[in-house]
Amino acid sequence: MGATLLPTSISEDLIRTIVHDFYGRIRRDPFLGPIFNARIGEHWDLHLSTLADFWSSIALKTGRYSGRPHVVHQGLDLVPEHFEHWLSIFEATISQHCAGEAASFFLDRARRIADSLQIGLNIGPNALKLPARQL
Repeated sequence: MGATLLPTSISEDLIRTIVHDFYGRIRRDPFLGPIFNARIGEHWDLHLSTLADFWSSIALKTGRYSGRPHVVHQGLDLVPEHFEHWLSIFEATISQHCAGEAASFFLDRARRIADSLQIGLNIGPNALKLPARQL
């Protein structure tokens, strides 16, 4: 029985597969699941659709996503360890669904997204550590 070759190019089908598998893992994860499940509640179908649009906009330049990820992640009391764990689950998911340039693209963008979110949330090694705003 021969090994199935993983795709090396990105398609809408690949994006949907990755998003659904990855967030299925997140939902079941004891560290990240409670955070996501509390925020998303019963709206997982909508969230998965939004995330597929997000990745489609990044990978295929479809322009289907127009949200504000930094705002959505505020108030979750996230710490750098959450992002490290998120990335480890994402990397495991990617390794099962694609290879070559597609895998490299997804992993690079995920790392950039994690860094950007941490900067926007003022946490992590690249945080600006700005003083609290005086009114």
